[in-house]
Amino acid sequence: MKTTYLLLLSTTLILSVGAEPSAAVAEGRGSIESLSLGDVTNTVLANNPAIQQALRKWNAAKARVTQEVAWDDLRVSGSSRAARFVDVAPNAFTDQVVSVEQAIPITGKNLLRARAAAADAVAIFEQARREQLDVLAKARSSYFRLANAYAQLELNRKNLVSLRQIAEVSRSRYEVGKANAAEPLAGEVEASKLLESEQDILRKISAEQSQLNVLMNRDAFAPLGQPDPTEMRSLIVPMENARALMIANRPEIKIAQAKIDMERSRLGLARRNWIPDPAIKVEAQRYNEAAQAASEVDAGVSFTVPWINPAKYSAAVREAKENLAASEHELERTDAESLGALRDALQKAHTMKHHVDLFRDKLVPQARQAFEANQFAYETGKASFLEWITAQRNLRDLEATAQQHITDYYAALAELEAVVGADLNLFPATKTKERK
Repeated sequence: MKTTYLLLLSTTLILSVGAEPSAAVAEGRGSIESLSLGDVTNTVLANNPAIQQALRKWNAAKARVTQEVAWDDLRVSGSSRAARFVDVAPNAFTDQVVSVEQAIPITGKNLLRARAAAADAVAIFEQARREQLDVLAKARSSYFRLANAYAQLELNRKNLVSLRQIAEVSRSRYEVGKANAAEPLAGEVEASKLLESEQDILRKISAEQSQLNVLMNRDAFAPLGQPDPTEMRSLIVPMENARALMIANRPEIKIAQAKIDMERSRLGLARRNWIPDPAIKVEAQRYNEAAQAASEVDAGVSFTVPWINPAKYSAAVREAKENLAASEHELERTDAESLGALRDALQKAHTMKHHVDLFRDKLVPQARQAFEANQFAYETGKASFLEWITAQRNLRDLEATAQQHITDYYAALAELEAVVGADLNLFPATKTKERK
């Protein structure tokens, strides 16, 4: 039985570890080393303890196959006279006996046990792959949440500058009697709210840095770079292609198939238990006063008699049949659940991509135009301060939501790959930008 499968998912992206970003951002200083998705993925695969634990269990399961296929150990026994309390003629009794006995697995039960162990090893390997997929999805989602937090921070600071400019314009108009005192104060209140939001964003950055460090098996306080910007990629995964890939690669389906193979081997073993394996025995005896090392050599055959206990072995066959039928039903259930999960994951990814396109191409540009129009109207006295500040707040909220939709889209792609169980090459390569 084949037990070799693809262990590590490939990727084309690279990681760099640099200065502590939260401290650098909070203090507004220095350049920050870039962090790319590729080496985050590679580091997680190489160092994550949960993945390493699962692979160790697989290695242990592989070792079980060799044990199950082996013959029973050779049995050696010997005995020697300790005392005799009767008088006997010379060479009438044996004083020493040495025997060697070996069971011969002519029924092939050891091969069936090995096949069951190999199928179990396949199932354990697929569990290890599931651990890899789940950890990778978690790491990628955390990476994009970290990138989103940095983008939200940059957006928040840009809006803070804009609000302060609005407050300055309002203050200038108030000084010349064209506005009331409430307008510049309202602008300062909005700016103070953004300062409060910045602290929440910094907390999210710290949380995602800790999450990534833990997933990469690094100290939670270790410095971590800022994620590189990524270019959006459209999702092009036809349903039929994704369906075929999932059936061929999803660990849960592979585990269910391996369990069927294992139960079939156990059923064959239960049936063969009706047939005993013989044990060949060779025995050497030495008589009490013989000059030879061995007075005689005997050979014999022994075997168990299972036919006198039919209830035991019939029950074992019935048990194996029921376990096999249960495994087949489990595969049916797993297939159905997997298709449902695939459909949901594809729909979620398509929905998130629709949100990204809608906000990027329509809502945000329209809100920006409305803000600029209200700004011009306010400066020329044709719009109120409330209309201007409302337009600014609406633009700010839409830009933040658009950035969040990008993160949700990439998280949906990571979930889709975890559902399919294969690298779909959905993530674009990150491009490093210079940070001043």
